[in-house]
Amino acid sequence: MNDKPENAAAIAIGPRIVASGGFNALYREGMGLIEDVASYLDGEGRSQSRALPREASFLYATESMRLTTRLMQLASWLLLQRAVNEGELTAESARSEKEKVQFSASPSERGGPGFSDLPDRLKDYIGKGDRLFDRVMQFDKLERGKMPERDAGAANDVADQLSRLKAAFGRQE
Repeated sequence: MNDKPENAAAIAIGPRIVASGGFNALYREGMGLIEDVASYLDGEGRSQSRALPREASFLYATESMRLTTRLMQLASWLLLQRAVNEGELTAESARSEKEKVQFSASPSERGGPGFSDLPDRLKDYIGKGDRLFDRVMQFDKLERGKMPERDAGAANDVADQLSRLKAAFGRQE
């Protein structure tokens, strides 16, 4: 016998996932990366940039500015979400504030003239920043109640499984 009314709404699990320990790990990772990058750029990175050829030096300045901007945008998102998780801000207020943060698009490809001359540590931080950005965007979609994008060829994705469960349990009488 089905005790659930036919018009009952599905429960959004995205906000619960974002409020879970997964977010705490993401927050610590993000804030740690921000501190590491700031320390690097202010110390060792500054010294390394002075030793670069002219073209690579210009690219170093450009990439370090992009990385810093991206990380500050991510810090804003992380701090807003933490405020929601701790009950200091409503999810609606945070969404409104998050809309004001325009994330820089990730370059589709990294490289170009001078990129190979950049210090390995800076390239590593750029990669970590890009991966953190991708993870935050996934969390943001979940928090908004949006399902992650489907791979058209995936037979066992979450949406497929949910629709099968709904079909199976919806037929019970």
